[in-house]
Formats: sequence, C-alpha cells, structure tokens
Amino acid sequence: MLARSVRASGALLLRGLNILIPVLDRIRYVQSLKEIVINVPEQSAVTLDNVTLQIDGVLYLRIMDPYKASYGVEDPEYAVTQLAQTTMRSELGKLSLDKVFRERESLNANIVDAINQAADCWGIRCLRYEIKDIHVPPRVKESMQMQVEAERRKRATVLESEGTRESAINVAEGKKQAQILASEAEKAEQINQAAGEASAVLAKAKAKAEAIRVLAAALTQHNGDAAASLTVAEQYVSAFSKLAKDSNTILLPSNPGDVTSMVAQAMGVYGALTKAPVPGAQDSVSSRSSRDVQSTDARLDEELDRVKLS
Repeated sequence: MLARSVRASGALLLRGLNILIPVLDRIRYVQSLKEIVINVPEQSAVTLDNVTLQIDGVLYLRIMDPYKASYGVEDPEYAVTQLAQTTMRSELGKLSLDKVFRERESLNANIVDAINQAADCWGIRCLRYEIKDIHVPPRVKESMQMQVEAERRKRATVLESEGTRESAINVAEGKKQAQILASEAEKAEQINQAAGEASAVLAKAKAKAEAIRVLAAALTQHNGDAAASLTVAEQYVSAFSKLAKDSNTILLPSNPGDVTSMVAQAMGVYGALTKAPVPGAQDSVSSRSSRDVQSTDARLDEELDRVKLS
C-alpha cells in the first residue's frame, strides 16, 4: 500500500522516509491504491416503456491520484456510489425493457464511461461495473412469461406446419416418381410386346414363305399333281366333317357323295391357274375360262335355290 500523508500545516510528505514532529505534524488522510470493490445498493429505475425495475450492481474502482481523492471530494466512495446510481437510472431510461436484458454489456460500458468522465477530477478511475440483479414487477413478469409461452407455441406451430408441408411434398414427390416409373414400365412393356408380336408375325411370314417354297418345289417334281389331288381330297372330306358346327345354315353341293368330281373340278381350277398361257391361244383360254365361270355361277345359283326350298 502506498499512501500520501498531509501535515496539519498543509505541507505534503513525499514517498519514502519522513520524520514527523508529534506536536506539530499529524497524518490527515490515508488513501489505498489498491482496487476497491463497492456494492451499489438496490434502486428503482424506469425504462423507456415506463416499466419500474429494481436493480443493483457492483462497482470496481481505483484511486489514481491520492491528492485529488483527498482534496477533490469529501467522501470519494460515497460520491462514486451516488454517481453510479444516477448514471444507471439515466442509462436505463434510454432503453426499453426488452433491450435491458439483451444489452447488459453495453449498459455496463456506458455506465463506466459516464463515471470516468465525472470522476476524473477526483483522481478516481472506474475499472468496470457489473449489474447483479434486475427485479421485474410481478405483473410484468407474468406478462413476460405469457409472451414467452406464446412465442414458443407459435414456433411449435410453425415447425409442425413446416413438417406437415415437407411430409406432403415428400408424399407427392413419391407418387409422382411412382407414376413416372409405372408409365415408363408400361411403355417398355408395350414396346417389348410390340417387338415380340412383330417378331412373331415376321417368323410366321418367313415360315409360310418357306412352306410355299417347299410346296412349290414339291409340285414341280414327279407325281406332284397326284399329291396335290390327294391333299384336296383330304381337305374336302375334313370340311364335310365340320358342317353344322358353327351355324344352322348349310350349303351343300348337288352331289356331295361324288368326291371324284369335286377333286377333278378343284384340280381343273388348279391346272387353269398354274398353266402358263400359250401364244395364239389366249382367246380360246379366255373363252373357256368365261364358260367355266358361267357354269360355276349357274351351279351355285341352283344350290342356293335348293337350300332356300329346303
């Protein structure tokens, strides 16, 4: 601890070894240069929105000039405490209730600056100021609690609605993707089915063409006409076995039991179709074909008349 002592005559004693005469000299002030902690009593303050608060704090200061602290002010600690209270009330009057809780650090810094400007002539420097407790009136406290609860309910409702929206979006996106995949699968199935049908038709056409080529080659060989006659006779007999299975209307030839004549007639048509035209005999062939067609038409008319009469 460093201190300055003052004589009764007003002369200052310097630091170090000093000799005092007990009758003439005596120590008047002793100032500590250590950091001093002062508890600021609780006081009332009105905020910018007219809310009365009960607030207290702790003040940390140090004497920088003992001479000014001794002769500049009567009681430096009391003066600084009163200055801190008045500065606190002044700074709180500039803020609303919500900002008091959010801006405590800036409030402490403003109080320190205001104290240092006023206490500079006292040789005292305020190092820091800390607000300890802020007491709010019960009704205001209940209102703040209700506000906090309402804000939390609002946030919960918003979060729930956002969750519902995200869920609906995800479900809709899933349905969209499912429909897209289903349509693509159906499209691929139809393409595959069409390709299969086309391949089947092509295979059938190739098989039929090959069968026709084989049949044509067989007819050009020896006894090909006899083989064709046998095939026509078999188909004729098979056709009679299927009569009256699909409908009640039946067309019968004039002599259904004469298979030989039917085969001969079919072979005649076959021969007329396969025979190449001879030069110079085209007129006779055409006249013969016309007579055959006329006879065939007359025979069909007779068969129809017979069916109608029956």
